Amino acid sequence: MTDSPNDPAGPAGSADPDAPASARRRPVRQLARAMVSPDSYGSVLLLILFTYGFSVGVTASWAASLVITVQIGTVWAVLHVSRARPAVRRLAGVLLLISALAAIINLFVGRATTGQGAVAFMSAVLYLIAPFSITRSLIFRREVDLQTVLGAIDIYLLIGMLFAFVYRFLGVVQPSAFFGAAVGDGKFPQDLFFSFTTLTTTGYGNYVPAGNPGQTFAVAEMLIGQLFLVTAVAKVISAFTPVRLPISGAEPPGGKPAGESTSGEAP
Repeated sequence: MTDSPNDPAGPAGSADPDAPASARRRPVRQLARAMVSPDSYGSVLLLILFTYGFSVGVTASWAASLVITVQIGTVWAVLHVSRARPAVRRLAGVLLLISALAAIINLFVGRATTGQGAVAFMSAVLYLIAPFSITRSLIFRREVDLQTVLGAIDIYLLIGMLFAFVYRFLGVVQPSAFFGAAVGDGKFPQDLFFSFTTLTTTGYGNYVPAGNPGQTFAVAEMLIGQLFLVTAVAKVISAFTPVRLPISGAEPPGGKPAGESTSGEAP
């Protein structure tokens, strides 16, 4: 059976200095394979980026149903790649079914009822499950490799998407405008923009929650974003050592440079 690139034990032979040169000398090709492999966090990263672009580009009122469909596919991919426990998959399956029903309801009833609020709420729940599933998978990995780095990036982006749906939900259900009377509730692209500028503590100031609970969630996102960057992501990046190309004449691990005998004389 072929080892999955997301195997907690890591890909076989990836850190072995005696591994084939073709496997150690092509980091760009390894990254490209990770981005297209269905069992890699690279494919999850592409799905998250696609979801972001799709959510920003399609803004019609009926498009929320399509957005939740993309969310379902993304979360299902996360659970597959992270090898979530059967109980988590069953729970997620129920939530995914409810999300699909909410999407269908929203397609017909729109904002006049709680259709959009239900879609935003279920999307937030789905994006709450996904980061925990990846985190559990990364904790049990035996080495920090490319999959670990990609998984950490996925978690960071999923957190931003999670809070965007939280803000969308609050904008739909609370009586007052989420961004105040001057800006209004905004649309989902504005929620995404505000979420990621808050997560990175950029703070342009053009979108600001008018009151609670929006302000409380914004503070929580700022703290989570900064703590995650300076702890988890920084630790992963510092521990990740990509395999470098061997330099001709360089000293191999534990030995003399190639072509030189142990006595220091040329053979």
